[in-house]
Amino acid sequence: MIEVNKLTKRYGPVPAIEDVSFSVRAETTGNIVGFLGPNGAGKSTTIRILTCFQPATGGSATVAGYNVFTQSMDVRRNIGYLPESAPLYPEMRCREYLTFRGKLHGMARGDRERAIRRVTERCWLGEFIDRPISQLSKGMRQRVGLADALLHNPKVIFLDEPTIGLDPTQIRETRRLIKELGEDHVVFLSSHILHEVEQICTHTIFIAGGKILASGAPADLRQEISAGSRLIAEIKGEPQAVESAVKAIPGVSAIECETSDAWNRLTIEANGTGDIREDVFKLVSAKGWSLREIRREVASLEDFFIKITAEQRGARV
Repeated sequence: MIEVNKLTKRYGPVPAIEDVSFSVRAETTGNIVGFLGPNGAGKSTTIRILTCFQPATGGSATVAGYNVFTQSMDVRRNIGYLPESAPLYPEMRCREYLTFRGKLHGMARGDRERAIRRVTERCWLGEFIDRPISQLSKGMRQRVGLADALLHNPKVIFLDEPTIGLDPTQIRETRRLIKELGEDHVVFLSSHILHEVEQICTHTIFIAGGKILASGAPADLRQEISAGSRLIAEIKGEPQAVESAVKAIPGVSAIECETSDAWNRLTIEANGTGDIREDVFKLVSAKGWSLREIRREVASLEDFFIKITAEQRGARV
């Protein structure tokens, strides 16, 4: 659905993105791709090229089977695009603006009116649909921009920081909507909020310094940095005895212990990816100690991103 090969954009001698390559296939379920990176990484530049708003310096790209350089009108007919700041006409009312956009898409009157009713419901615009855009908050303007992107029911939807400016309730509703959209569309979602993407995306692509650093399912990327597992356990007992006994469990490589009010809070590092919680529980039971907490820490996308960006910085030095 999206094919990118050695895409490059330079501003004079400065590369915004360089030799960016990736592929996004349409799956039967869960078509939500997270395009992740810090501010200034090249996310928006890449999306503007793929949506035909900006030319590239080199490379090639196709979206929905059409070349973004030679078939830009065909690409535009098959995509929806919500930029970080939705470019709306503040003097128009919401319904008037969506009608105008529907006409630009060449939609017949009946189809256009049905589409406006559909996106009004999906984007929670009901009570605002006849208000002037100038009177809307930034979060509400984002909703109008999203409704515009969905109006013609495109195959591919590009969302550049779609939750920016929204309140917590709107963020939760937008995440739910994006999940629903992934059932029928390919959603290409740009963000620097890693935990947000981790909740909704089925595939992730990391970019930093204008280059792709990694890609894959969130669970697979987290597994890459889980060379060992880490447990947090709170055990009541004599500190040295607890620490020595836990350290003797096969697979335990290191322990940090903090004691407070007779409780020992242990951070346990284990070799490999095996789960040793059962071994810790059996030990505590056999010794007659009290156990208040035991949990396994799981690496996050944030941990993975910190790791690969640190490696990239080290490679530059």
